[in-house]
Amino acid sequence: MKAILTVIGQDKVGIIAGVSQKMLEYSINILDVNQTIMQGFFTMIMVLDCEHMKGSFEDVRGGLTAESERLGVEIKIQREEIFKSMHSL
Repeated sequence: MKAILTVIGQDKVGIIAGVSQKMLEYSINILDVNQTIMQGFFTMIMVLDCEHMKGSFEDVRGGLTAESERLGVEIKIQREEIFKSMHSL
């Protein structure tokens, strides 16, 4: 299974490190990443390979929710098929 992760918030040191550390903890491989800073706002999108993920998808979502609070950013994760169906015409 693949997933799409998005991060949005005020730019600050440690966002990429914090999110990447969570991926390591759950054994999720980052396949692709794109990030930019626009007028002080950090935005990032990752394509993830969850084939060897430790724990359930809800466990990962909960861990990312806690990390988003710690970092002061919004982190969302969706299964690829849900993301595609929500963003197709």
